[in-house]
Amino acid sequence: MDKTIELVNSVKDIHAMPSVIVKALNIMKKPTANMKELGEIVMFDQSLTIKFLALVNSAYYGFSQQISSINIALSLLGMVKVKNIIVAVAMKPMMSNQGDKELWKHSMRVASGCEYIANLTKIMDPDEAFISGFVHDVGKIVLHMTDEKKYTKVIDAVDNQNADILEVERKYFDSDHVKTGSLLAKRWQLPILLANTITYHHAPGLSSIPIPCNLVCFIDKIVQTNLDVNAIDKDFCNTLGIDIEDLEDLREAILQKAEVMISQLS
Repeated sequence: MDKTIELVNSVKDIHAMPSVIVKALNIMKKPTANMKELGEIVMFDQSLTIKFLALVNSAYYGFSQQISSINIALSLLGMVKVKNIIVAVAMKPMMSNQGDKELWKHSMRVASGCEYIANLTKIMDPDEAFISGFVHDVGKIVLHMTDEKKYTKVIDAVDNQNADILEVERKYFDSDHVKTGSLLAKRWQLPILLANTITYHHAPGLSSIPIPCNLVCFIDKIVQTNLDVNAIDKDFCNTLGIDIEDLEDLREAILQKAEVMISQLS
């Protein structure tokens, strides 16, 4: 029996998104949205302010001069990037405190990789690519919070036995992170783009908007500890104009870029 609804209902602490994310998303939905409103969210949080200044002065963006003003930092990044970073920082405690300490870092690597490829190939908007990559595994939080010991067994099976993660999750939980994530996306009223990447990043061909799902699936496999070239979709590689022989170099470039953002936002 599928226990997705039961699992999500049992985790009370995840029923609502962090309030700072709700505020940021509500501002972005308004036709009259402006940087001043979004900036106020950042400037009222000293920790966020420090993180934004550190990030904007890092090699991740590579601006030619030091930025000491938070207003200038935010205007250089732009509204969508500011919103994306607010989401990434606000979700960190929820992701990092539940069982798999690497979940937030993995999400940041996939986000950075998707943004990197989107900039490189113009296959989709880089800011949308970033946030799609960041939220793709949000359903894992539910499984972690439901039973940390069981989820540790899932991770061990995937890491040590090369098992399929969805199959192992179903074995232990009668559900999987795609199903729990999809239900969360509906409850949080996430945009269709994000709901699709959460739901279909393991099966991009089933999505009505396959390009973002294919990109997240591609980067998700690229940034794994052990790169399995045979698991990579060769047709999508061709669509991106990327040679399969260049995947190791691409992986290193993505991981290096991601580590800069991880270090500044940790």
